[in-house]
Amino acid sequence: MPAQVVNKDLQNERNKCTFNQEEFTLWWVGGEELLKEKRSRENYFESQPEFQDKVPLHFASHQELYEETVRKATVIFTKVKKLLTEQGKYDAKKYVYFMDALLGTGFIKESNPLGVHFSMFIPSIVGHGSPEQQEQYLSKALNCEIVGTYAQTELGHGTFLRGLETTATFDPQTDEFILNSPTLTSYKWWPGGLAQTVNYCIVMAQLYSNGKCYGIHPFMVQVRDSETHMPLPGIDIGDIGDKMGYKGVNNGYLGLKNVRIPRNSMMMKNAKLLKDGTYVKPTSSVLAYGTMVFVRVIIVRNMAQSLAKAATIAVRYSSVRRQSHINPELPEVQVIDHVTQQAKLFPLVAKAIALKLTSDNLWQIYERTISELNTGSLDRLPELHAIACCLKVVSTSDTATGVEVCRLACGGHGYLTCANFLNYYSLASAASTYEGENTVLLLQTSRFLVKMWNQAVQGKQLMPTVSYLQNYVGKQVQQFPWSDSLPVIISAFQAVVANKLRLACQRIEQRKAQGLTPEEATNGTGLELIRLAEIHGRWFVLQSAYEMFEKAYEKVSESVVVIMQILCKLVVYDEALKISGDLLRFTTMTETDLVRLQQNYEACLQALRPNAVGIVDAFDYPDFVLGSALGAYDGNVYERLFAEAMKSPLNQEPVNKTFELYLKPLMKSRL
Repeated sequence: MPAQVVNKDLQNERNKCTFNQEEFTLWWVGGEELLKEKRSRENYFESQPEFQDKVPLHFASHQELYEETVRKATVIFTKVKKLLTEQGKYDAKKYVYFMDALLGTGFIKESNPLGVHFSMFIPSIVGHGSPEQQEQYLSKALNCEIVGTYAQTELGHGTFLRGLETTATFDPQTDEFILNSPTLTSYKWWPGGLAQTVNYCIVMAQLYSNGKCYGIHPFMVQVRDSETHMPLPGIDIGDIGDKMGYKGVNNGYLGLKNVRIPRNSMMMKNAKLLKDGTYVKPTSSVLAYGTMVFVRVIIVRNMAQSLAKAATIAVRYSSVRRQSHINPELPEVQVIDHVTQQAKLFPLVAKAIALKLTSDNLWQIYERTISELNTGSLDRLPELHAIACCLKVVSTSDTATGVEVCRLACGGHGYLTCANFLNYYSLASAASTYEGENTVLLLQTSRFLVKMWNQAVQGKQLMPTVSYLQNYVGKQVQQFPWSDSLPVIISAFQAVVANKLRLACQRIEQRKAQGLTPEEATNGTGLELIRLAEIHGRWFVLQSAYEMFEKAYEKVSESVVVIMQILCKLVVYDEALKISGDLLRFTTMTETDLVRLQQNYEACLQALRPNAVGIVDAFDYPDFVLGSALGAYDGNVYERLFAEAMKSPLNQEPVNKTFELYLKPLMKSRL
């Protein structure tokens, strides 16, 4: 498509911007060096002919799409490795800091078939492998000399790990494990890259030794020949078929029949099995959380980026599209002038930023916890696991909902594949299920909160993210003093969680007194538990965003501070309005206070209106990454939509063969 001038309405929006966008971008990306690397990488790959699709891949077959995404993935890896090596940064121990570069985030809309290799296979080697095993596998994996995946979920079991059926039985005569999939439901199902891409995988299986089962453990299994890529003996492997999204990821199934692997193929950083079959348990059962927690931390970050991209598309399109009259005497207005449109989109812009700040905070907690873990301290791992669980829920559910709101806000054109909402929605929707189904994760967080409440009742010191519960022990449900102050509103979320937790614990005890088992009583209280766990997660998002914004104010100019303050207020007000019933119940908020909260919320929408496009521009997503005809920087929406339509294979010939084969006989028929 030839270069065109920027749409005048979109340019007018940019002219209204009152803050330094580059300064905002530097903060958003993480500093000058990271921004320079990001832009350099994006410019480099956009200029590469290997990434120019002659025909959009959504017109390709399932097989063609997979083959093209594998080609792109290998190009990304090869070129990024070369660039990083030249810069002296290609270090296996620090690969996580350039994982985005290795995956070419956003460069493959259909998702990267090497994604699970970098996000789960390598972290699993680090998290589960002994020093000797890391020496054996880590360098090869980082250099893609071996390509792997993480095989946990089965056809019949997912989040309930204890129910997994795959077995690894130790044979002391040969010093080997024998792996089997005893039933159809025990087949591994869903691992990314498993179908045709990988030749190794870490298989989670029930460990049997000397006639006893020791539960789920990880095993390194080679599934394809290193030279021919043919499946090895006893390996039944293939593709699970088309999906809503992640179409390039190559999800697969795996069946195992008497597959023998050496004893030292069991990943033994934590638990161990000796040559005589003696099982040496890990110092703590929570050590198994490591890889899953890492992935959930990454998910929160990825969701923030996906929501920001969707909001960018919708805000830009809403500035170009004109629809309806506000004043009948004047022309049709930009859709973004409608307050209802602002209420759909502006809170999502603020929420994307809040989630990104939360992911930064969560990453810092993760690094501290892992550092302590390496010194033998396990105290903070359950806390990290609990907060990562509920943040994974909040980020994925809000992003899936938010992307759909953005699509609907773009009217009919948002339904087109070339708008690219389908991609962002499918990514978020899938993330609501993988790495722990969301409801189950909320129950895991609530189980932790119940345990912490009982400890608080006993007078024990609590971990930082739940220490606020100590303020509510020994009192009946109390009315938290309400005010319009942001710290007070955020603290009100703590009051809601604590009081709902108190009531839930009482309900559990009441049900137990009626003769139910503790498990049955907890199940009966499930609705209350998942709700309070979600609000706990939302409190953490607001607290993280507020604290990170406060730190940023010291480093940016006044014009940027003003915008940040509005964004912070908007996300807090928006979340508070969504739980207004609980706030009226557990705080001193009155109807007058609620009306004022709504007015403050609407004032934030009005204050953001002149800078909406400036903010999404400052997210710094090039057209190459956004991949949207509606959200392109130049705003020439209609020209781009028509150009995309012309790429359809059905428009390459004036008459399709179906006319002669089917339509003409039908039309000429006298039946």
